Amino acid sequence: MSATVIRLGLNGDGTLQVPTDFSEAGWWSGGPSRGQTGPAVIVGHIDSFRGPAVFSRLKELKPGNIVVVKRQDGAVARFKVQRSIEVPKSNFPTDQVYGALDYPGLRLITCGGAFDHSTGHSVDNIVVFATLVS
Repeated sequence: MSATVIRLGLNGDGTLQVPTDFSEAGWWSGGPSRGQTGPAVIVGHIDSFRGPAVFSRLKELKPGNIVVVKRQDGAVARFKVQRSIEVPKSNFPTDQVYGALDYPGLRLITCGGAFDHSTGHSVDNIVVFATLVS
């Protein structure tokens, strides 16, 4: 998969914004940039009412897979997937995702699990954890 990565901030309630275009991913600008020390966080939708979205295949990433992202300076950074988890949104692992790291990390996040029609959202999140290899 390949996608444009836009800059995201926080909503008024403190939650992370999400891209409005289902073909784009978004980088949380309140944290490290891709390739800097710390956990760079990129989010994207898994699907839309029209079908698959930018992170529709995120769950397929396995340990050892390489994720290539363009840094803000235009250079390419390669990250190796360490693990992925699917967790209830009500039990989101905030410290694991946003906690301090002494190395460049990458967190890719999308929705997962069952779709709750009463809220209009999936009940889980899929989180992929990766570390910089070059």
